[in-house]
Amino acid sequence: MTKRKLLTRSLAGASALSLFLMAGCNGQGEEDTESPEEVTNNGEEEEQQAGEESNELEQIEVMLDWYPNAVHSYLYAAQEQGYFAEEGVEVDLIFPANPTDPLNLAATGEVTLGITYQPDVITARNEGIPVISVAAIVRSPLNHIVYLEDSGIESPSDLEGRQVGYPGIPVNEPLIETMVTEDGGNIEEVELIDVGFELGSSIVTERADAVIGAYINHEVPVLEHQGHEVGYFDPVDYGVPAFYELVMVTNEDNFDENEDVIHRFWEAASRGYEYMKENPDESLDILFGHEDQENFPLVREVEEQSLDILLSLMEEEGEPFGSQSEESWEETIEWLAETGYIDEQPSSEDIFVNIAEEE
Repeated sequence: MTKRKLLTRSLAGASALSLFLMAGCNGQGEEDTESPEEVTNNGEEEEQQAGEESNELEQIEVMLDWYPNAVHSYLYAAQEQGYFAEEGVEVDLIFPANPTDPLNLAATGEVTLGITYQPDVITARNEGIPVISVAAIVRSPLNHIVYLEDSGIESPSDLEGRQVGYPGIPVNEPLIETMVTEDGGNIEEVELIDVGFELGSSIVTERADAVIGAYINHEVPVLEHQGHEVGYFDPVDYGVPAFYELVMVTNEDNFDENEDVIHRFWEAASRGYEYMKENPDESLDILFGHEDQENFPLVREVEEQSLDILLSLMEEEGEPFGSQSEESWEETIEWLAETGYIDEQPSSEDIFVNIAEEE
C-alpha cells in the first residue's frame, strides 16, 4: 500500500516580496507620483497582505496507526469543523505502509507526529531511538485474547494444549505469557501460530482456537456483525498493566523546534474529541467521508459499536483525554523488563511530555 494523504494543502498567499515587486513596476518621472487615492489603495493592499501572511497556516503531517476508523474520528472532526485552521495549523493525515511506519517516521522527523503503541515507544527508547510520547489517545489495552463462545475456553489457562493465532507482532508474546501464567497455566503448553492479520477468520475457520492481537473495537464488532458469538479476556484482568494502547509521538528535536505548533495541534484535536463525544453520529458521518473503500471499507454498525467502546477508554475521571501519567509509563516499562521483552529500562522522565495538562 502506498502512502496517501487525505487532506489537500491550502495555497499559501503570495510573498510580501512578490507584492512589493509588483507594486514597484510603475513608470518613472511625473507618472510615478501617486494620488492620495492611490496611496490609500496601496496602504489597504499592504494591510491585506500582512493579514494574509499572519493567517498563513503551518503545515504538519500526522501518520495514522492504520486506515481511517472510529478511533480517528476526533481528528477528522477537528479538520471538518475548522479547529485546526483556527489554531493556525494545516494537518495532512497520512496512512502508514506498515504498522511500524508511524513510530519510525516520527522518530526520523519525516512526519511531524505518528500514532503508535506505548510498548513500542518503550522498546524504541530502549534501543536509543529519540522518540517521545506527547499524548495518550486510548488509555488501556484494546488488544485482547478473543475466542468463539462455543470453544470451551473459560479462562487463559484453558489455552494449554491449544493453538493461538497472532499477527506476528512480538509484543503479543509477553501479553499472552503474562495472562496464561497469571491464570495458573503453563505458557510452554500453548502453541502460537502466525496468522498475519487474518485474526477473525482464523478462529471462524478453526485454524486457531483463539487469537491474541485482536482488538475489542474492531475484530470483536466485526465478528458479531457477521453473526458469531465471541468471548474475550482483558489483559488487565490477568497481570498486564493498563498500558496506553495508542499514543501520539514525535522526535525529541522536532518537539523542541515545533513545540508551539504541536501544542496548537493538540488543542484543536482535543476540541475535535469533545465534538466527537457530543456528536458521535455526526462524527462518524465525517469519518465515512474519508474511508478508504478500496483497502479498508467501513461498516456503520461496526464503527458505531467501536466508537462506543472507545469513548469509555479515551479518558477517565481525573485523567482527561491526552493526559499521561508517569505511573503508567513506569508500570509498563517494568512489565516489559520482567518478561524479558526489553533488556534495559529507559527513564520514564525522558519518554513522555504531558502537553494535555499544559493546555
